[in-house]
Amino acid sequence: MSKGAFVVLEGPDKSGKSTQAALLARALRAREIPFVHTREPGGTAFAEAIRKILLDPRHRVIPLAELLLYEAARAQHTEEKIRPALKEGRLVICERYGLASLAYQGYGRGFPLPLIRRLNALASGGLRPDLTIVLDMPESEFARRPRRVHDRLEQESAAFRARVREGYRRLARREPKVALVVRGGGVDDVHGRILYLIKRFLP
Repeated sequence: MSKGAFVVLEGPDKSGKSTQAALLARALRAREIPFVHTREPGGTAFAEAIRKILLDPRHRVIPLAELLLYEAARAQHTEEKIRPALKEGRLVICERYGLASLAYQGYGRGFPLPLIRRLNALASGGLRPDLTIVLDMPESEFARRPRRVHDRLEQESAAFRARVREGYRRLARREPKVALVVRGGGVDDVHGRILYLIKRFLP
């Protein structure tokens, strides 16, 4: 690849982001395409420490602190991991980025979207994904997923999850360089559609 590309997988909790990111990583590895697979919040030692705080269900995190912690993790992640990988000409596959803050802290928590956009721009240094793929999952799917100990966000109410999902759907219609992938067939079907969407970034 002559230059790097930045692709983000988004969607509500349990929408299949990690599964699809792993399948995409496997496909890129098989084709010997240089890439970096990372996630938000996280991706670096400092940002992963913030992730543990944010998702720990034992913590009561007020919405403003939550928003600012996500942005702090994003600033570190972008500067330390994403930008260097792009400069090396790698394809960066990231589970969540700025759109997540608009969906969760904007539509979910009620913060003004213009405020979040300004914070996103500050934290990212103006970096924007070349493509964001939103994986949509209906609320009925959430309850059918395997039971385990939920993190702090997964313990939110059904009403909160509905606001987040609707936020993602609205953002997918309105934001540039965003594609909505609605779960239809199985995991392989979604993987195929993702490969089709990113083919222009592949050699």
